[in-house]
Amino acid sequence: MEWTAQIDAYCERLGPGVWAEPANALTNLAFLLVAVWLFPAARGIERVLCVVLFLIGVGSGLFHTLATRWAALADTLPIAIFILIYVFAANRRYLGWPWWGAALGTLAFIPYLALGGRIFAALPGFAISAMYWPVPLAIAGYALWLRARLPQVARGLALGAGILALSLTFRSLDMPVCGAVPLGTHFVWHLLNAVMLGWMITVLRRDRVERAHAGR
Repeated sequence: MEWTAQIDAYCERLGPGVWAEPANALTNLAFLLVAVWLFPAARGIERVLCVVLFLIGVGSGLFHTLATRWAALADTLPIAIFILIYVFAANRRYLGWPWWGAALGTLAFIPYLALGGRIFAALPGFAISAMYWPVPLAIAGYALWLRARLPQVARGLALGAGILALSLTFRSLDMPVCGAVPLGTHFVWHLLNAVMLGWMITVLRRDRVERAHAGR
């Protein structure tokens, strides 16, 4: 594989050049700002997630400026890491599993994503973002699981799943609406995704604070 090969996969990019996707590039600042904003109040694994969120912004910024294969990996790898860390945190904190059970549950999430991605890839309209669609489905599943025991967390997760689903819709519409919307809609995915990932960290933080107040 030629890691320096150029990738042209977005409506906004009409040619080569670092600033060929200004909206897609600049909206990655949202990830950086949210990460920096949340970091001071975060603790433990929440801070790890803030750092990874910052790296998501850096990686995506590299991809939408340099548009190379290695930059594409820098874009997608931090997202995958964020997902797996959050699953581990959810298994530990929300479900109360021991660390080894949380780790096994996190490992099991990998084939779930792979299989779910294949299923969504076969559905009309979902193929473009097929690898991501299993994630809001899983978040909604956690929300249902926790609705009786941790209703506040469940509501937070349900909202996160909804924001992510809306975000993915804009990601998927980028090329289909390109003729009518010159910038495309991928930059909206960045903005909504920054809000959603920040919100998911906030749900973790609020649960920690509530447990501390309750003496749990």
